[in-house]
Amino acid sequence: MRFSAILAVMFCLLLSSAALAAPAEVRLSSTIGPIDAGIVPLLAKKYEEKSGVKILFEGAGTGATLKKAQTGDFDMVMVHARKLEDAFVAEGYGMDRRDVMYNDFVILGPSDDPAKIKGLKNAAEAFGKIAAAKAPFVTRGDMSGTHVKEMEVWEKAGLKPEGAWYLLFADGKLGNKATTKYTNEKKAYTIMDRATYLTMKKEIALAPLVEGDAVLLNYIAVIAVNPAKFPKVNASGAKAFSDWLVCPEAQNIIKTFGVDVYGEPLFFPNAAPPSR
Repeated sequence: MRFSAILAVMFCLLLSSAALAAPAEVRLSSTIGPIDAGIVPLLAKKYEEKSGVKILFEGAGTGATLKKAQTGDFDMVMVHARKLEDAFVAEGYGMDRRDVMYNDFVILGPSDDPAKIKGLKNAAEAFGKIAAAKAPFVTRGDMSGTHVKEMEVWEKAGLKPEGAWYLLFADGKLGNKATTKYTNEKKAYTIMDRATYLTMKKEIALAPLVEGDAVLLNYIAVIAVNPAKFPKVNASGAKAFSDWLVCPEAQNIIKTFGVDVYGEPLFFPNAAPPSR
């Protein structure tokens, strides 16, 4: 185990020289949450300082992120909806998926908790009680990773949400911060990633009422755009950045990110170093 770890570290130390041989920019289409939380800008900055390669990133919901990458205008994506990711790879658009980090979703709600879900450990049961109470619930409705996760929980609950209580946020594509603000204004429930909640908790009255269910885990990965489909993509640059993201240096940045400000990390490292 120690020998393998040493080999992995040695490999990671070679990445900066490999990156220097690649074009000087990598275009990343990323889900919005990690950008808003600050981890993507920080990782991009640290990588540029190390390698001289600039990471140009744009944010959108995971569904939109993957569609943008299907044009060949991006070299890689950062996303968090496994079903959509697998389809992206199966259709030949992506390759070399790497787990990078994770956090979790929580069910946020108002302090008076009209559906009486506080403290439940089963997210599907909580959704069932919200639907039964016809308590206001806000959905992004945009096929983002957050929306896909919400649909997964409704499916697990055996319910198809509909009715006046189920509120579509028309600007859901603006991301989780905007959705959380809207939910707070409506004094409603929603499902939200913990990083968004932690960065906004001083601005909102909503609180996490349900958490800890395994279905609420939120895995974030990077996928390179397939050069066989788009020969002009910077495949070597995407690979070098992906390799660095799963190495100890980047994983340690992820491990400590946010602890000094929020008292707990916003994300957890979730990658094994590349083996060669």
